[in-house]
Amino acid sequence: MDGYEEFKSEIFKMTKIDLSAYKEKQMKRRIESLVQKRSCKSFAEYLGLLKKETEVFNEFINFMTINVSNFYRNPDQWKLLVEKFVPELIEKNGKRLKIWSAACSTGDEPYSLVMALSDLIPMKDVKIYATDIDKTVIGKAKVGLYNDKSIVDIPEDKKKKYFTKIGDSFKISDEIKRQVEFHEANLLKDPYPRDCDLIVCRNVLIYFTEEAKKEVYIKFREAMKPGGILFIGSTEQVMDYKEIGLERRSSFFYQRV
Repeated sequence: MDGYEEFKSEIFKMTKIDLSAYKEKQMKRRIESLVQKRSCKSFAEYLGLLKKETEVFNEFINFMTINVSNFYRNPDQWKLLVEKFVPELIEKNGKRLKIWSAACSTGDEPYSLVMALSDLIPMKDVKIYATDIDKTVIGKAKVGLYNDKSIVDIPEDKKKKYFTKIGDSFKISDEIKRQVEFHEANLLKDPYPRDCDLIVCRNVLIYFTEEAKKEVYIKFREAMKPGGILFIGSTEQVMDYKEIGLERRSSFFYQRV
């Protein structure tokens, strides 16, 4: 299917999402499936539909952003975060830590952070700044309704304390939701928060090109305080961490030097 370069250019003008920063084969294949679903014969025809139909535009944004998430994903890594790295940060900077959940998807990650940190910090002092490029998933995060697969790794005591069963779904408590502030933001375009003690960005950058990944990791380093921690996903690694100014503390934890 021809016309992808022009399509990318128009999408950037419309949304400021740079499709060139994503692995081309994967992203092009995903978008082609949407083009076919809407019975369009070309990227140009699909683009015309995107500009006219709000529903089609929202579907495109929702589909092209990667939203596979669940609470306490990779529990052993969360255990290490809570038992080792957060206590270090508290000892150095006090209990009012500045924490950013970048590419937070449907809220599983920032809400997991609130629950995990509440074992170490009074709930009222736990504040999470959470961002995602997709306003649809931010809307879902604010509702806070999850299926049983999403919450399977949550410790039983927290599941009982903070979730209410509603039909086949589970609703997270307002007590947890109050501690998270959600914003729409694009990691490749928008300004980053400053002086973060902890940045959590997991299983998102695997879809980016190596150049885009390095750009984001450099910005993460600049967004952290000296000694701040970056927590990444189990399928990721920061290749040039020394050059960027990070120290590898564990497989998925890096610290600003």
